[in-house]
Amino acid sequence: MTAAPSSSQRNGQRNSLPIWAYALLAVIAAALFLPGFTVLPPFDRDEARFAQASSQMLDSGNYVDIRFQDETRYKKPVGIYWLQTAATAVADAVRGIPVGADKVIWTYRIPSFLGAILAVLASAWTAARLFSGPAGFIAGLMMASCVVLGVEARMAKTDAVLLATVVIGQAVLAHLYLRRREPAPVGRAAWTAPLVFWIAAGIGVLVKGPMVLLVSGSTALVLALWDREAAWVRRLKPLAGLGIVVAIAAPWLIAIAIKSKGAFFAESVGHDMLGKVSGGQEGKGLPPGYYLGTFWVTFAPWSLLALLAVPWMWARRRLDAVRFCIAWIVPSWLVFEAVPTKLLHYTLPVFPAIAALAAAALIDGFDRSRERPRRWLVTVAVALGVIGFGALTLAVAVIPWLVDHRIDPVGVALVPVVGGLFALSLRSLLRGERRTGLAAGVGAAAILYAGTYAAVLPNIDGVWVSRQAARAVAQARLCPDSVVATAGYSEPSLVFLLGTPTKLVHGAGAAAHLMADRSCALALVEDREAPAFLDSLGTATPLPLAELSGFNYNTGKRLHLTLYRLPAP
Repeated sequence: MTAAPSSSQRNGQRNSLPIWAYALLAVIAAALFLPGFTVLPPFDRDEARFAQASSQMLDSGNYVDIRFQDETRYKKPVGIYWLQTAATAVADAVRGIPVGADKVIWTYRIPSFLGAILAVLASAWTAARLFSGPAGFIAGLMMASCVVLGVEARMAKTDAVLLATVVIGQAVLAHLYLRRREPAPVGRAAWTAPLVFWIAAGIGVLVKGPMVLLVSGSTALVLALWDREAAWVRRLKPLAGLGIVVAIAAPWLIAIAIKSKGAFFAESVGHDMLGKVSGGQEGKGLPPGYYLGTFWVTFAPWSLLALLAVPWMWARRRLDAVRFCIAWIVPSWLVFEAVPTKLLHYTLPVFPAIAALAAAALIDGFDRSRERPRRWLVTVAVALGVIGFGALTLAVAVIPWLVDHRIDPVGVALVPVVGGLFALSLRSLLRGERRTGLAAGVGAAAILYAGTYAAVLPNIDGVWVSRQAARAVAQARLCPDSVVATAGYSEPSLVFLLGTPTKLVHGAGAAAHLMADRSCALALVEDREAPAFLDSLGTATPLPLAELSGFNYNTGKRLHLTLYRLPAP
C-alpha cells in the first residue's frame, strides 16, 4: 500500500526545496567547514599518507601507481589521489606558483571540503523528497553542523567524498522507491535516474571500493524483503548500470593490476578489507555497541533529536519514507557494529537518513501533545546529548592543559558561550520553538568549531610534533636540499612536511646518514634511540640544534627529540 501523506504534505508543503535554500545551505556548510581549514597541520596518519602519495603523483607524473616514499600504498583505489592532485594543481595555478612548489596540506583537503558540501546538499534533497521541503532543509543543517562531518571536511581523506557518492545514490534509490507505483518512465527519461546512480557508484568505487553498492544494495534488499516486491529495482537497469561502473573503474584497475602484478588486489582486498572484517586492524578492534556509544558525540549537537524521533519513527514504520530510512540505517549499522575494526567516521554513510528522520519527527510530531516523547525518554535523550556535546566542549578547554600545561583563554571561553547556546537550543526545541532551537544549535556548533579548529587546536604545540620538527629543520638547514633522517619518530606527517627524501631509520641509521654527508645532513633522534645513535657515531660529536617535546596522539606517548648535525669537516 502506498504511504499516506505526512501532515506537512497534507498542509500543502511541497517535497522540494527552492534553489535559494540549497544556496543558503551551501554557504552555511562552507562557513562551518572553513575555520582551521588552512592552518591545521596534518592531524591524522591517514591524511598525511593520502596527501603525501598525491604529492608524489604530482612530482613523478605517474597517475597509475600509488606510493608513499618508496613503498606501495594499495589500501584504497586511486580516485581520491586524482581528486587531490587536480585540486592542488588548480590551487597552485590560482596562487600563481609552479605546481607543488609550495607544498601545503590545505590544497589536498579541497576535495573533502567540496565533497562534504555536496553531501549536505544531497542529504537535504533526499530528506525533502522523502518528507517535506522544511524537513530537507533541517536535515541539511544537521549534516552541516554535526561533529563527524565537520572533521572529515577538514581532512585529506576519502570519507567526505565517499559520503557524497553514497547520498547521491541513495537519493536516486529513494526517488525510484517512492514512485514505484507510478508508470515507469520511457525513452530518455527512463535513463536519467539510473545514470546518476551508476555514475555515483562508479566514482565511489574508484574512491573507496564498493561501499556505495553495499549501502544501496542492503537498502534495496531490505525493502524488497519487507514489501515482498522488488520489481521497482529493475528501473535502475542493473545490467547496464554495472557496465557503467566497470567502464569508470576498470581502466585504472586493469592498469594497476598490470603495474603491480596483482599486488593491489592482494593488499586492498586481501589485507585491508578482509583484515578489517576478520580482526581489529591497526589496534582498532572494538566490540559491538561502540558506534551506539559514540553516536552522542559524532552526531552532536543533534544526537538527542535522533533518540526522540524513535517513537515517531516506529509509529510510522509502514510509511514509505520512514521505511526507506529504516532500510538505509539498520542493515548498514549492523554491519559496521559487527566488523571488529571500528573508527568513528565509519557510520557516516547512514547519518543522512538519521538526520531526515529526526528532522521529519521534529516537524511532524514533537509539536503535538499526543505525540510528545515520554518524559523518561526526553530525560535520557537530553542527558546523553548534554554528555556528548558537553564532553566535547570541555575537552577543547582541557586538552591545552593536558598537553602543553597551559590554559587557553579561547578554549575556556568556549565553555560558557557554547554551553549557553546549547542549553537555549535544548529548551527551545523541547518547547516546540524550532527556529530558535535550530538557530541556537547551529550557533553553538559554529562557535565551537571556529574556536576549536581556528584557535585552540593550532596553538597546542605539543600535539604537532611534526610541525615543530619542520620549523626546527627550516631554521637549521645549511643546504637547501638537506635531507633529514629521523630515528624513533616516523609519523607520515613528518614526511609530508619535511619532504619525500626524509629517511625513517633507527639510531644507527641516523648516525650513518650524518657521517655520509657531514656538510648538509640532519638527524632527528628520539631519546630512546639516542644511545644507539651516539654509539654509532664513534668519536664524532654531534651538535644539538634544537630540542622538541610533545605528545604523539597516535601512540599515546610523550616524546622528546633532538635535532643534530655534525660539525663541518
